[in-house]
Amino acid sequence: MSSCRPVTSTATELASRHSAWVHVLQAAAALAAGMGVGRFVFTPIVPLMHTQARLSPGAGAHLATANYVGYLVGALAGILAPSLVRSPAFLRASLVALVGSLAAMPATHSTVLWMALRLLAGVASALVFVIAVSSLLSHLREHRAHLSGWAFGGVGAGIALSGLLVLAVRSFADWRAAWWASAVLAAFFSVVAWNLRPEGAPERSAATAVPDPAGGLVRRARTGRWFTALFTSYTLEGVGYIVAGTFLVAAIEQGSPGWIGSGAWVVVGLAALPSSALWAWLGRRWSRPGLLCAALVIQAVGIALPALFDGVAAALISAVLFGATFIGISTLALATGAHLRFPRSDALLTAGYSVGQIAGPLLVAPLLEHGYRQALLLASGVVLAAAVSAAVLRSGFPHRIVVAEHGTGGGRAGTAQPVAGPEGRAG
Repeated sequence: MSSCRPVTSTATELASRHSAWVHVLQAAAALAAGMGVGRFVFTPIVPLMHTQARLSPGAGAHLATANYVGYLVGALAGILAPSLVRSPAFLRASLVALVGSLAAMPATHSTVLWMALRLLAGVASALVFVIAVSSLLSHLREHRAHLSGWAFGGVGAGIALSGLLVLAVRSFADWRAAWWASAVLAAFFSVVAWNLRPEGAPERSAATAVPDPAGGLVRRARTGRWFTALFTSYTLEGVGYIVAGTFLVAAIEQGSPGWIGSGAWVVVGLAALPSSALWAWLGRRWSRPGLLCAALVIQAVGIALPALFDGVAAALISAVLFGATFIGISTLALATGAHLRFPRSDALLTAGYSVGQIAGPLLVAPLLEHGYRQALLLASGVVLAAAVSAAVLRSGFPHRIVVAEHGTGGGRAGTAQPVAGPEGRAG
């Protein structure tokens, strides 16, 4: 009988790993559809709309803003109605709405209708993102962090594949075909993500606490000071990152051959694909606040490069640095919020991030009359400010979070179980 135990244990472990990787694949597909295609395919398509659909630069900015506003609405919905985040039906409805909004773009030449469709796409993207992230943080909590990192890589896969798709389509078709092709790609990812299990119902018996210097327990409310610094940093990142995400290709094309701008966007996606897994792996050796600060500094350098130097080398290095950090920063920030056990941290952080994305283009709009260099330099400065806030987060950060079960007598906590050690893994 005892000889069977190792075999049974091994079979159970293999089944658990298989289930975890299936979950990663489904979540990655959801993020590829919602963010990589639904959100970011607008960047390589908008130049085609400028030349072929007579979309003015101002109208293009309005379409981008409508998408950012929709993203905020979706993030707020995740905060105000947390039951939506736990609904498989709502995930599927969001995926269908996203694909429909992409497919409908060629059906009109009305800027108002385009804005409405991009608004809908923003709402759907945010909901898919929040549901997928909540699912990852809930179901893969006991697994190694690199699994969630590979799931976040779905955003990079979506960016790279949609960028390549648009580059291929534009050689023999127009902007309408580019939108239809992106809708087909989003539909493919949606089919893969269709059976993703959302976050489970919250456990009522657990209360979060952290050890204080005297060896006692500090209640969850006290983690708010660190969450405030994290929220500030991530919101500022939303401001700086979206300026680069919106104008990086155009800025590169000002000082480099035309193909470099479009090619750089594909490079951004390719660099983003393994980035979250890499940052998660680093998180096993160094603290997340320190890594978050480092990633923000690296991104600030990447954003500033095209503003300081012309040429292919600067453009490609910028694309690699930006792609290697912007999803990794999201991974680190959301994982840190979950580590702090702050209620609805993923939705709150996403909301702050989306507010920053709305503010970013408005902040740099007066500078665009003189080109994109000043806008990128300002964005780089904002990201550096986010790094400063992340540095503040490091001060006294509670690297070890425990869950204390409520007892039935006197309301005292029972046996405390460690949830995450200094390396960010289960400890």
